[in-house]
Amino acid sequence: MADVNRRTGVVWIRRGLPFLIAFALCGSALAAPPDQKTVRLWKSKCSACHGADGKGDTDQGKKMKIASMATPAYQKSFTDDQLKNAILNGVKTEKDGVKKEMDPYKDELTPEQVNALVQFIRALPTS
Repeated sequence: MADVNRRTGVVWIRRGLPFLIAFALCGSALAAPPDQKTVRLWKSKCSACHGADGKGDTDQGKKMKIASMATPAYQKSFTDDQLKNAILNGVKTEKDGVKKEMDPYKDELTPEQVNALVQFIRALPTS
């Protein structure tokens, strides 16, 4: 009986442990919801263009053809440092006659607020 239990334990470790580790590493799936200050900050500075859900489904977002932040592709495309740079220094691009402009917030936001916004973006549910 002890030999059977030992083999069962080895099988569980071989099969179950990788899934347990992968689940533990999925931080956004287990992350706590953003605090209310960050939600208010997002609403006041970001949601007019990016939307409450980060999908860019607002009049301004559609006008500028803003990509949805709530996709795995978007999340993989930008590092935290790139997101911070966009928040701090703004965005000013034009592609196919469509202007994308975002004001810089380096003089308005603290480093903690910028980090909180990046974490908010990272925690957006992806579809």
